[in-house]
Amino acid sequence: MADYLSQNVNKVTTHFLQRMRQQGEPIAMLTAYDYSIASLLDMAKIDVVLVGDSAANVMAGYKTTLPITLDEMIYHASSVVRAVERALVVVDLPFGTYQGNSKEALHSAIRIMKESGADAVKVEGGVEISESVDRILSAGIPVMGHLGLMPQSINKFGTYSVRATDPKEADKLVQDALLLERHGCFAIVLEKIPADVAKLVTESVSIPTIGIGAGPHVSGQVLVFHDMIGITQQFSPRFLRRYHHLGEEIVNAVSNYIRDVKSKDFPNEKEQY
Repeated sequence: MADYLSQNVNKVTTHFLQRMRQQGEPIAMLTAYDYSIASLLDMAKIDVVLVGDSAANVMAGYKTTLPITLDEMIYHASSVVRAVERALVVVDLPFGTYQGNSKEALHSAIRIMKESGADAVKVEGGVEISESVDRILSAGIPVMGHLGLMPQSINKFGTYSVRATDPKEADKLVQDALLLERHGCFAIVLEKIPADVAKLVTESVSIPTIGIGAGPHVSGQVLVFHDMIGITQQFSPRFLRRYHHLGEEIVNAVSNYIRDVKSKDFPNEKEQY
């Protein structure tokens, strides 16, 4: 591995991510929802661990991210924080805990920070949630933005298709990114938007942009760990690169265990007391 700036840091901070952007080092970010996976990601020196509300899909089997609660997010975040020593831990504020009520947004963010020990929170939206962003930041809580495809707004959009293909929507996305930067967000996730729009956003703001299905012209990339490692198999968008097929290996391992139990091959003489 090249001698990257991030390889020698003991703790990744929001300030350090800004240094990475300035020096042109891409930021690597993955999701985690439990202690065991988070410890492995931290061991591998991932830069940012996102405790995403995608836990609703991956861990609980919901079709959207909407049902997951603040208490459940705090549970997942606490499990991750106990495992992570080096990476920056960012936690999604779940649907209904910050939209339209800045006081509730602050209360939700404070609960996450106090009860989980996370480093920052993430929210979806631009001008529509600017008051909530201001209120959270007023308490000294770092905020990561999220624009483009916003899963919490799926019922509004009605589809998971690519966003900002229309010039008007693309322009609003750029303006929202500039607004989030002005209000004090330390980074912005850009999800499922054309690569040229992501490039324009990245060139327009001075804070890091983290892409997921947003092309290469961003400050870093994020994927859902379970998708990237091949545990979830039914989800296969164009932007997803599978680095392993762990789902198949798990099924094979369990099948071998069942076979050995049924045949009474397990446990053998060396595996008993």
